[in-house]
Amino acid sequence: MLAGGDCLVHLVDAEAHTLIAGPRGCSVLAFGQRAVSGSTHLPRAGVVRIGETWVQDLGGPHPWEREAAAAELEPVEPEPRPARIVNLEQVAEQHVARGDIDRVRRDLGRAAGSVRTGLTHLTVAPGALAAPPHCHSAEEELFVILAGEGTLTLGESEHAVRAGSVVARPPGTAVAHCFRAGSQGLTLLAYGTREPSDVCFYPRSNKVGFRGIGLMARVQALDYWDGEE
Repeated sequence: MLAGGDCLVHLVDAEAHTLIAGPRGCSVLAFGQRAVSGSTHLPRAGVVRIGETWVQDLGGPHPWEREAAAAELEPVEPEPRPARIVNLEQVAEQHVARGDIDRVRRDLGRAAGSVRTGLTHLTVAPGALAAPPHCHSAEEELFVILAGEGTLTLGESEHAVRAGSVVARPPGTAVAHCFRAGSQGLTLLAYGTREPSDVCFYPRSNKVGFRGIGLMARVQALDYWDGEE
């Protein structure tokens, strides 16, 4: 059984899964990695190559149409909740109050056993930052504002955000971003891919974080590479 505030993680190559709403319906936010597949479609041969194997291209209706035409799922009795379901209130809080940063963080993804991606719940105090301005080389981030209002800073520009706002930060932009809460505070979900090759730059402190080796270093001088040596 699932309820409001639950976080559910499905791992790659694990069990087949779906969600069945109760009599009052169900609203869900779904996040997932856009993994690049190794498949190649050969239309003249009528096959799809997947690595060193291949399958026949059957054509016909789209897979979603075929699924919709299949028999309905038989109802089953709910089983005990697996470890990959956690509720927001059960996840430990991590409070950071340093300088202009004042937030409460709950790492939902790790608590539910996520491996390749992360999902974090953040509550930011009025007027405070959620995190220092930063930008990623390889990690893609996605933010959903759940409650309150505030400001998104992108480089030198600022943009108002409020409940319902969705912010996408693709990797490799070299444009730092951060969120500052308004007078009523700010609550948001932060989703991100866990790329071991990611490098994160913090322009205020000139620090650089290397995720794959767990190292933080300070840059002595800023000299951005412009493609020429």
